[in-house]
Amino acid sequence: MEERSRKRGMRTGFTTGACAAAAAKAAALTLFTGMPQSEVEITLPIKKVVKFKIERCEINGSSVLCSVIKDAGDDPDVTHGAEICSTVSWMDTPNEIKIEGGKGVGVVTKPGVGLEIGEPAINPVPRKMIRYSVEEALGNELKKRGVKVVVSVPKGEELAKKTLNARLGIIGGISILGTTGIVRPYSTAAFKASVKQAIDVARASGCTHIVLTTGGKSENFAMSIYPELKEEAFIQMGDFVAFAEKCAKQGGMKKITFCGMIGKLSKIAMGVKQTHAAGSQVDMDFLAGLAKEVGINPQVISKIRQANSARHVYEIIKAEGRSEFFDLLCRRIVHVSKERLGKEIYIEVILTDFDGNIIGRAEE
Repeated sequence: MEERSRKRGMRTGFTTGACAAAAAKAAALTLFTGMPQSEVEITLPIKKVVKFKIERCEINGSSVLCSVIKDAGDDPDVTHGAEICSTVSWMDTPNEIKIEGGKGVGVVTKPGVGLEIGEPAINPVPRKMIRYSVEEALGNELKKRGVKVVVSVPKGEELAKKTLNARLGIIGGISILGTTGIVRPYSTAAFKASVKQAIDVARASGCTHIVLTTGGKSENFAMSIYPELKEEAFIQMGDFVAFAEKCAKQGGMKKITFCGMIGKLSKIAMGVKQTHAAGSQVDMDFLAGLAKEVGINPQVISKIRQANSARHVYEIIKAEGRSEFFDLLCRRIVHVSKERLGKEIYIEVILTDFDGNIIGRAEE
């Protein structure tokens, strides 16, 4: 692959969609010419031409399998290092490029992900990339006969267990994704896309009340608090509070429950729209102000100002037995969320301790 930025933490990578397209082009070229390919160039949706190393190129009678090892750059992607394969074979139908999913590519079983139920989880842009790349390889030959492209990922089913695919109704493997072909480190775009897709699935499943959590642990706590809600109603928003709110509003949700622990919820109460640790810090003066508001004594307030983390503040407040502090924190989140969303959506906030016990709660 081409040389990219080597600055620590900034090296870009390529999407599964780009890898599948490169493998498909190499397989189509090999099928057409009879000459195995060791590398291939494709054009990404952003009009950038990039070169891929072909890991495997196997001629199997009337079909060819080629593969690319996905390099996600410095992004902590579960599919980094995965082998993405495309098998290309001739069809009698001229001008047709049929794209299917093979082993390790998930199958859509629920509405709301932008693909028909029963279809392989190969998103629209990767499909276009594959078609364009195969057309580049075969040119006028497609006027005589078509091809079938089967995308597969040998370890896809195992990798999918580390994703939210099952929650989204994508069963049996990973999704072939990407809108630009490029993976940017710690990609906000990729995570936002997953949040939006999860809310779309919730809406398609009939949910009007969703629970936004900051991660897997808080989601597990939320599920025990709301056992009557469908699994699709629980959405890990990560750090993207305002974005998740916006998607919920656009998706016609009637109620949002925020559920989390004191660190992230303190940031949300401060009005922070994106709570990633690198982009925001818990303001101890803000928490001290809440403590003063509920009448906690000055000595304890001084301890809060000098606390080294939100969890430390939790321990200080717990030792004082002043649970009204936690309820006030939740009310602040209701207030800042209502300021962003208006009157259309009912807001509830649940603050838990680190064992999942509810320690604060507020709603409008």
